Amino acid sequence: MFSRSCISLLELASGDMLNFPQTPRNLPRVMTIEGIIPDVKNSDGSNNEDTNVVPSECREKKIIVANFLPLHAQKDAESGRWCFSFDEDPILLQLKDGFSSGDVVMYVGSLKVDIDASEQEEVSQKLLEEFNCVPTFLPPELHKKYYHGFCKQYLWPLFHYMLPMCLDHSNRFDRLLWQAYVSANKIYADKVMEVINPENDYVWVHDYHLMILPTFLRRRFTRVKLGFFLHSPFPSSEIYRTLPVRDEILRALLNVDLIGFHTFDYARHFLSCCSRMLGLDYESKRGYIGLEYFGRTVYVKILPVGIHMGRLQSALNHPSSSMKAKEIQEQFKGKKLIVGVDDMDIFKGISLKLLAMEQLLQQHPELRGKVVLVQIVNPARSTGKDVQEAKKETYSTTRRINEVFGFPGYEPVVLIDRNVPFHEKTAYYSLAECCIVNAVRDGMNLIPYKYIICRQGTPNMDKALGIPLDSPHTSTLVISEFIGCSPSLSGAIRVNPWNIEAVADALNVAITMPDLEKQLRHEKHYRYVSSHDVAYWARSFVQDLERACKDHYRKRCWGIGFGLQFRILSLSPSFRKLSIDHILSAYKRTSRRAIFLDYDGTIMPETSIVKTPSPEVISVLNNLCSDPKNTVFIVSGRGQDSLSEWFSQCENLGIAAEHGYFIRLVSFLTYT
Repeated sequence: MFSRSCISLLELASGDMLNFPQTPRNLPRVMTIEGIIPDVKNSDGSNNEDTNVVPSECREKKIIVANFLPLHAQKDAESGRWCFSFDEDPILLQLKDGFSSGDVVMYVGSLKVDIDASEQEEVSQKLLEEFNCVPTFLPPELHKKYYHGFCKQYLWPLFHYMLPMCLDHSNRFDRLLWQAYVSANKIYADKVMEVINPENDYVWVHDYHLMILPTFLRRRFTRVKLGFFLHSPFPSSEIYRTLPVRDEILRALLNVDLIGFHTFDYARHFLSCCSRMLGLDYESKRGYIGLEYFGRTVYVKILPVGIHMGRLQSALNHPSSSMKAKEIQEQFKGKKLIVGVDDMDIFKGISLKLLAMEQLLQQHPELRGKVVLVQIVNPARSTGKDVQEAKKETYSTTRRINEVFGFPGYEPVVLIDRNVPFHEKTAYYSLAECCIVNAVRDGMNLIPYKYIICRQGTPNMDKALGIPLDSPHTSTLVISEFIGCSPSLSGAIRVNPWNIEAVADALNVAITMPDLEKQLRHEKHYRYVSSHDVAYWARSFVQDLERACKDHYRKRCWGIGFGLQFRILSLSPSFRKLSIDHILSAYKRTSRRAIFLDYDGTIMPETSIVKTPSPEVISVLNNLCSDPKNTVFIVSGRGQDSLSEWFSQCENLGIAAEHGYFIRLVSFLTYT
């Protein structure tokens, strides 16, 4: 009897389980890229071999799969037609700079707007032809349960160490939301299948929204070249083990060839989960970490993502950035600026940051009127009671600080709660003496990287701000030890965001630090950030993915398991299963036979409470030993006294006790 989590993949694909209406399953047959569109499943229902293989002369593609496409979408009010443009903010678009110029890059994901069913076919063709994008149109009800339900209300809090202990602040596990998550992942996988050439293409799946997708792809194409990168934290095993579908997600992730994490801690937690919950071993060879999983090696990569240098420098050189920077410089003339940029959510620690600012002004009255915290609040990515409470607390704390420590012409905290243009953020970064990121838990957070590059400046920005040519640049960072970029920035002041006094002291150290020390810390950070940009990250990941996939066609592969327990059994081409007939034939032909038998796990089951051999075992061993052609040995880690007592009735049985430290040939001889 199957568990409820081992759902039939075909049932989920049909959508019958959740009664969701069907979305267009196939792209228009007009394509601008060479290739064919495979059918949804094999004609014979098998999954052991790749079918519908595209000819090898087709160009290699990199297929990037994520929750959302890197696109802006807007409907023209007059014509009623949809207009699309690339969104330059997402890493998904920026990472293609790390690929070879000849590579074709395709994107699979959802749009951030709802498209009417009657328009989906036209929009699909337009996006494929003009943007190399393949949209996945999720029915609204499915999208709500998948994204706002399972992803945002369950996975995201759990991966940020929030357990569903209290219904006021979290959601208990709902199996309907889990089924919606699996159904959505199947739809994404179907779209990948429509454009993939499994012999040549590489598929790179991103983030926790699509952790089940690898199972669907691997089931369809046993040798698909598949990578996955998790942009959020991966929690410790003590947290992750509370997830009711923990095994299904782990096994799905193990269907990829390469798994990437931002930090060593995230990778260590994942490996610990695989070890404790699935009993898998891992080892490090030549700098690579590998998990052995049914004959396949699943590699683990640790590399924090970087930023797009060109985009930041272009923004700094734009006239609008210079104009805004001069305006801000005049607004805060004579004051030291501390900047914070965060999404409005419960894990970014905005309220803790404000409390630290309050503590700073209490402990150092001389800083009143001289220090300003500019807190930019990005729009919340999710909705819910927690977000509203965090926003309410942020506003009330800001109001209290300004009332107590402010005076005419001076507000110690400037809260900017709107969609701030990119050029305006770069202006604030360029002028801030210090940047503080105080998140209580965050996967990576690239705000410190952006701040460092903006503080390095450009000739245009320096000229606008009146900074002399060749003047040394400085920056100071106060960052939480619980964010992914913390290990990479060794010159930053690391803090425990829950320790308000320590954060206040760190802010004081940052704004009073000697200029020479600020310069040395800044130069160290700039060298790292500028050399480890998003192109370096993408290039490194793809190179390791290619290396991880190089043995795909050197082994024989079989798909085994039902539902989400599906996995690939990979064996050497020279592997042959021993048949009983072959063993008996060889046994009868030989005149001398050596038979070595392990005790625990072979003669006696590992789970057996009674460890003494049964009469049946003694009888079988005596029958083997009675043949003069046989030399039979028990090999065990157990002591010589126990083994001698248990097998005292087997006179011709040899024993190698304590892993061979003590050996006797027959019962009447002593151990040597």
